Amino acid sequence: MKIKDRYIAKTLLTYSLVVLIVWLSIYSFFNFLAELNSVGTVNYTILKAFSYILLQIPEVAYEQVAPVILLGCILGMGHLATTGQLIIFRASGISILKITWLTLKNAIIFLIFLTVIGELVAPVITKYAEDERSIALGQNSFSTNQDGFWIRDGDNFINVENNIDGSLLNGVTIIEVNKSNKIERVVESKSAIFDGQILNMGATNIFSISSSNTFDKIALKERNLYNKRVAFDQDMIDSLEKEPKDLTTFTILKQINFLTDNKLRAEVFEVELYKRLARPLILIAMILLAMLFIFGSTRDVTLGRKIFFGAALGLLFELFTRIGGALALSFDFSPIFSSFLPAIVIMLIAVIVLMNKSNQ
Repeated sequence: MKIKDRYIAKTLLTYSLVVLIVWLSIYSFFNFLAELNSVGTVNYTILKAFSYILLQIPEVAYEQVAPVILLGCILGMGHLATTGQLIIFRASGISILKITWLTLKNAIIFLIFLTVIGELVAPVITKYAEDERSIALGQNSFSTNQDGFWIRDGDNFINVENNIDGSLLNGVTIIEVNKSNKIERVVESKSAIFDGQILNMGATNIFSISSSNTFDKIALKERNLYNKRVAFDQDMIDSLEKEPKDLTTFTILKQINFLTDNKLRAEVFEVELYKRLARPLILIAMILLAMLFIFGSTRDVTLGRKIFFGAALGLLFELFTRIGGALALSFDFSPIFSSFLPAIVIMLIAVIVLMNKSNQ
């Protein structure tokens, strides 16, 4: 890499890190103020509240990666422009397209770095932080996570009245349906232990239903132990308590496959998945939009205003892409179409305009 290329990359990285630190500091400060309302409850101290906010930082950085990188790149390029360094670079033979490419390359590298942290590190740290906070507040899984759920597993419909901690379940009912969509058996148990593949139930009542032309016959069997193999796993149960945006990409893929195999709607998870896959394209589109302002003429509008308008337009574009995901769910649009098409269109327009400016 040439010295000039390294200098541009260093400038962009420095400004991106500064924006990230400032962004996270502001977010953490206000979250810490909110946590102060819980300080003094049981064993929840200021130190534990501070630790809880600190451990949430990787997740916040991952969620806010696009605007952070956009602002970092724009401020970095704005610094080079206001100090006259961009003019020197262009006079030395570096084209607008080359500078834009260096900006995009560094943005993508930073995006990949934060994505790896968000997908691999943040979920583990965040779960640990939530558990520690619950313990300090005198809460436990029994008191905070007793919501029940319905889930379809092949031809079976499973209802759990209380999900204690994902592995201990209370009030389990399994409704087995035959190919004619008629109930064949109903299995009931007061409790079950889920080991990730099998529901291990204690005292169980099994109601077998046989139909004839005149009436239905119901036979009851009682068992001390009953095991039922299921297709879902521990992650699937844990994800029922979370929004799609709070799940890892791997868990979202498992949810989509499970729901599709059971002929259930998976649009909510598909929208979130395609939104994440389109994130690099959206970031590129936002940066290209902003670069149009930076390399525009400063004859009528000051460069500072152009940088502000470029960043604002980029952030506005990201807002519209998020609205597109909501519209895809409301009006049954294709999630791929709503996630990728706007970014691709903006990218093509911006590249054409930048090529014209580069040839001028």
